[in-house]
Amino acid sequence: MARNFKTLREKMSPATRARANQLAAQYRSEMALDELREARAMTQQHLARILKVKQAAVSKMERRTDMYISTLQHFVRAMGGELKITAVFPEGGKIEIKQFDQGKKAAAAS
Repeated sequence: MARNFKTLREKMSPATRARANQLAAQYRSEMALDELREARAMTQQHLARILKVKQAAVSKMERRTDMYISTLQHFVRAMGGELKITAVFPEGGKIEIKQFDQGKKAAAAS
């Protein structure tokens, strides 16, 4: 017999429930490009039209493990987002790297 998740969740200890919430938030904040596109309710065809490429090119981008930062920026912007690159250090420091921010470069050049 299948169990209702709500029922199972109610039986969890507060600590287990808190850990489950933490893991769920982490999984929602970490996605591959294809998962991100799907979460944004976009098809490869729709994204291809925005990027002015063929659907096969979008498919290829989603499978890549290495690409130019500019390519990734275009991909994310086409979905309505903004790419931010952050360096995270063992002692807990986080530094946002601005070198690749095309918007600021264009403004500085004018």
